[in-house]
Amino acid sequence: MSTDQLVAVATALVAPGKGILAADESTATIEKRFKALDIDNTEESRRRYRQMLFTTPGLGQFISGVILYDETIRQKSDGGRPFADVLAAAGIMPGIKVDRGAKPLAGAPGERVTEGLDGLRERLAEYRAMGARFAKWRAVIAIGPEIPSAYCLDANAHALARYAALCQEGGLVPIVEPEVLMDGDHTIERCFAVTEATLSRVFRALRDHRVGLEGLLLKPSMVLPGRDGPREASVDEVAAATLRCLRRTVPAAVPGVVFLSGGQSEARATAHLNAMNRMAPSPPWPLSFSYARALQASAMKAWGGEAGRAADARQALAHRARCNSAARAGRYTPEMEHAGAAPPR
Repeated sequence: MSTDQLVAVATALVAPGKGILAADESTATIEKRFKALDIDNTEESRRRYRQMLFTTPGLGQFISGVILYDETIRQKSDGGRPFADVLAAAGIMPGIKVDRGAKPLAGAPGERVTEGLDGLRERLAEYRAMGARFAKWRAVIAIGPEIPSAYCLDANAHALARYAALCQEGGLVPIVEPEVLMDGDHTIERCFAVTEATLSRVFRALRDHRVGLEGLLLKPSMVLPGRDGPREASVDEVAAATLRCLRRTVPAAVPGVVFLSGGQSEARATAHLNAMNRMAPSPPWPLSFSYARALQASAMKAWGGEAGRAADARQALAHRARCNSAARAGRYTPEMEHAGAAPPR
């Protein structure tokens, strides 16, 4: 894929009114979510769940791309079509998670670095042949009394940059995801400082590794206080702090910012995105979404593993996608939450 083609894919992923569905939960992660709802975690139940999501009528009106897990990109629909083809037929680009998880960082207690660079070039080529057009790699940055260290920030920035360079070499648009975790009791000011340091190091590493900024997307966390902190920040406080941090660190050449939800509730994640787009109607980069739980939580609960509840689950997913599409234009209102949601179980 040429540079122009990478730019075209990245731009299409942040087309007006659209965002990305992250359906790339690992087997262990989806097991936790299924278990909480008494859903059996088998390969077949995971296949049926993802098929239900991907065949939601009209999903392509609000969703530009779906991030898949390795198992999922190899699965097929009931009719025998690979899921990548099912998505493409709906006008949705398939993507793939390629990291292999965050592991303890040697010599840095309490800190982690994401692994998966070994053999990545070959895996990217395989995924590209299977229909993937973009990829994702997540780094996790914890906040604590003595962390994050510069060592941890640099190690994760280096891995993200190497991954991004290999993606572009292999014809895939890299989504670069440095997540500053909500875990802890830190203030919003502390999160701002850590997020600024993280993003600054990431973009320095991307330049050092000769990654074309026009052919990637940034998937950052929002600037939020820790979930155990003494005070919850208002929606406008979060939006203003996040915008200020991005303006300090993210080059205008980047074609789009697609936020992760990071454990926020569905409505809160949508409200924060809406507030940012309302405050900055013409930002240097489109402000969009790449949510997992903040798009799927209601749908998974409505489905509950029961085939007869698939229509309710699809309705819940379409509702959340529609709300976030409105938030992209700063037009979301809390009243929208009461229209179009699936009935309670």
